[in-house]
Amino acid sequence: MIHIVFNESEVALMQEVMTLDETMSGEVLQIRDDFAVGPLLQLETEEGWQARLAWWNEISQGSPYGETAGSFDDRQTVMLIKEKLSANPEEELWIWMGQNQHDVTGYYWLMPQLREFQGRIMILYLNNLPFINEKGHIFYPSWLSEIQPREFTKARKLARPVTLSEFEIDPDEWRKLTEENAVVRILEGGKKIAGKEDSFYDGELLKNITGEWQKATRVLSNTLNRMKIKTGDIFIMWRMKKLITDGKIETTGDTSKSWKDFDVKLAASKPLTGAEEIVVSV
Repeated sequence: MIHIVFNESEVALMQEVMTLDETMSGEVLQIRDDFAVGPLLQLETEEGWQARLAWWNEISQGSPYGETAGSFDDRQTVMLIKEKLSANPEEELWIWMGQNQHDVTGYYWLMPQLREFQGRIMILYLNNLPFINEKGHIFYPSWLSEIQPREFTKARKLARPVTLSEFEIDPDEWRKLTEENAVVRILEGGKKIAGKEDSFYDGELLKNITGEWQKATRVLSNTLNRMKIKTGDIFIMWRMKKLITDGKIETTGDTSKSWKDFDVKLAASKPLTGAEEIVVSV
C-alpha cells in the first residue's frame, strides 16, 4: 500500500495513523507542487515544466525557503510510484484528498499519468463528511491535517477504486485547466475547479493592512489565518509585493531581501489636484 498526500504536514500525520492501524501500513509519498496557482501550460514537456519552476523561483524571492521552493520535481515521485506498481501487481495506491483546491488540482495532475493502473488506484476524497474534533464536536474538515489521527480508521472505509469513467473524464478536466491557464484556481464544490485572476486574494490581504505600520510577516500570518479560501504564504507575499508596486500599499525597508526586512501600511489617499477637483465638482 502506497499513500499519496499533498501537504508536508500530512506525511507525519499518515505515519501516526499507521501506528494506530497497522492494516494501513505502507509508504507515504507527497506531491509537493501546488497546482492551484501558477502556470500549467505544457507541463508534460521539459520546457513547460521548467517555466513553472522558474515562476516559483521568481515569486519565492526573499522567502524563508531559500532555493527549495522551486527545486522539487513531482515527476520523479510519479516515476517511483509507477515503478512500484509495475514491480508488484498486488500493490495499491491510495490517494488522500481534502476538500480544497490544492489537493484536487494535484489529483487532476496525477490522473492522466496513472491510467494504466486502473483498478489499483484508490481514492479517499473526504468532502462534505463529518468528523469529530478534539472537543468532541462534529465539524466538516477542508484539510486532512484538521482530522484527528484516530478518525482515519473510519475514513479508510470510504476508500474506493478510481473508476474507468473517472480515468476518462478527469484527464479532460486537467486539460481544460491547462488550456485556461489561470493564475489562481479555487474549488467551487465537488471536484469543480474554477480559474480566477491573479488578484483574487488581494482583498483578503488589504483587509489585514491598516494605516499603521506593521511587519509584513505579521500581515502575512493574519491573512493566512483569517482567509476562508486558503493558499500558500509564498503566493500571498508575492501579491503583497505586487500591491506595493501598484501603489496600494506603502512600505519601509527592503522588499528585495527577507520577508522580515520590511513593514507595510495602506497607502495614504492622494489629495485631488485642481483639475481633478473641477471634474469631481462637475
